[in-house]
Amino acid sequence: MENTLGLRERKKAATRQAVHEAALRLAVEHGFEHVTVEAIADMAGISRRTFSNYFAGKEDALLYGEEEHIRAFVRAVRDRPADEPAWTALRRAVRALFHRHGRLDPEWAVRTRLAKRHPSVLARQLANHAALERDLALALAERQCPEGVRPQVVAAAFLTAARIGMHLWTEEEQTRDPAEVIEEILDEMATPFS
Repeated sequence: MENTLGLRERKKAATRQAVHEAALRLAVEHGFEHVTVEAIADMAGISRRTFSNYFAGKEDALLYGEEEHIRAFVRAVRDRPADEPAWTALRRAVRALFHRHGRLDPEWAVRTRLAKRHPSVLARQLANHAALERDLALALAERQCPEGVRPQVVAAAFLTAARIGMHLWTEEEQTRDPAEVIEEILDEMATPFS
């Protein structure tokens, strides 16, 4: 039974990934506004009904990869040693993800550019980022200080620094390693304001 469940879950994950890749490819080739759910389903080799079993709409399919990275990051933070300070845990978790996955996939820059041009994608992406901030704050509160606003402030500051770093990386046409750009911004964010 356990092997069957594992296989079923792997098949579902592979289908989600195929649909995501089809959505991204079609959005790049034709423009997001010209992409239909039917076209995505056709390219992924599934029916429209099957698409609906996995995603609520084409925005969700397009941003699936980002959502997977968000879940992985929150897990990485939760897996850090409990005695590690919050900022250190966040930085080491993001470094571990960069190390594990290698250079950031250029698909991230493509999704970011699409989001800037399409309000429905941007709205969905902003909802993802708000959920990430909430989940990170909860993870930080579980680690050390469950009371007060510090977990929310640290999570928001970290994500703001990461967002600025990724924006710079995207604007620089990905000439540097994104981890290097983010580290530079995180160093700056960790410097006390005066």
